[in-house]
Amino acid sequence: METNSNHVYLTGKEGEEFDLELASSWTKNHREKHPDLAHSHFFGKDILQQILDQDGCVGIRIHHAYDESGKKHVILTGATSDGKDMIGNPPEKAPLSKGEMKAVKPEKKYMVAQQAMPCPGSPGCSSNTLTSP
Repeated sequence: METNSNHVYLTGKEGEEFDLELASSWTKNHREKHPDLAHSHFFGKDILQQILDQDGCVGIRIHHAYDESGKKHVILTGATSDGKDMIGNPPEKAPLSKGEMKAVKPEKKYMVAQQAMPCPGSPGCSSNTLTSP
């Protein structure tokens, strides 16, 4: 069966408000099942906005990762409407005229983020119904 590679899968409107009581229950389940793991990760507004401001970005994808020592991390990438992670270099654009080149900033690589502040264990970790026993 042939698939249409131009089909739009993501709109930027994914996700929804969630019931706090149910969220509290689910996060408690995680804390009980994995008491030695981070229970949450904090990313600052600036890095999130930089990812979201990339051309073609409709949202943020969260990747779970482990470093060489076995410590868990989360990696953030932008995602496009066709579901692709925004990693590496942006797609090539049509060649520009000399006049257009003067007005264009050099292309840069897509941003990938890490260095979240895990909770518990970092300054600013809150204690509330999502984080406490």
